[in-house]
Amino acid sequence: MEAIILAGGLGTRLRSRLTDLPKVMAPVAGRPFLSILLDQLRAAGCARVILSVGHLRQTILDAFRDDYQGMPLAYAIEETPLGTGGAIRLALAQVREASALVLNGDTYVNLDFAAMHAQHAPGDAMSMAVTEVPDTARYGGVLVEHGRVAGFVEKGRSGPGWINAGVYVVARAFPWPETLPERFSFETDLLVPFVDRLRPVAYAHTGYFLDIGVPEDLDRAQQELASR
Repeated sequence: MEAIILAGGLGTRLRSRLTDLPKVMAPVAGRPFLSILLDQLRAAGCARVILSVGHLRQTILDAFRDDYQGMPLAYAIEETPLGTGGAIRLALAQVREASALVLNGDTYVNLDFAAMHAQHAPGDAMSMAVTEVPDTARYGGVLVEHGRVAGFVEKGRSGPGWINAGVYVVARAFPWPETLPERFSFETDLLVPFVDRLRPVAYAHTGYFLDIGVPEDLDRAQQELASR
């Protein structure tokens, strides 16, 4: 099992807290948030991780180099911002297996990564973890029908429902639409307009979920992730 972690985000909403650190290096309970994600993957039996890096990447390279507690690390370097979609496409070029886990570098999901990876069928372009939250307004909703993602609900609509948890299994030979530019959003520019073509498998998850992308949730993480 291989994994890609998207670690090149600008962290715009956290700039008041992280003036000289990339978002994945935010200190959480005394260590970089990225190390918490790497611990998860290592515990799940991940054999290799590709870090997609860009903004302030030298901080990550200096801290982690090419190995994390015996788990090899590789780097896909964005010389210019590529968006989440462009970053995934670039990192997939380094994947050796038929598919790879993809994680957002600012989100903790208490998910059985090995089980999700094992459930992914070779003929599917991708699987998506979806998690149930009491209010989808901040994230936007996901519509699930017969075990597959059927559509999306725009941000701002309140109420409970399923959201995209930011964890995927993506085929190395992913069918990228030819119309996509070099820089694009995996969610907005690919998943939303091409959901009928891709028909992602929905991997339902009901465990703990925390996105540290805003200051108040970064503060929550200090206590809630201290024992994880």
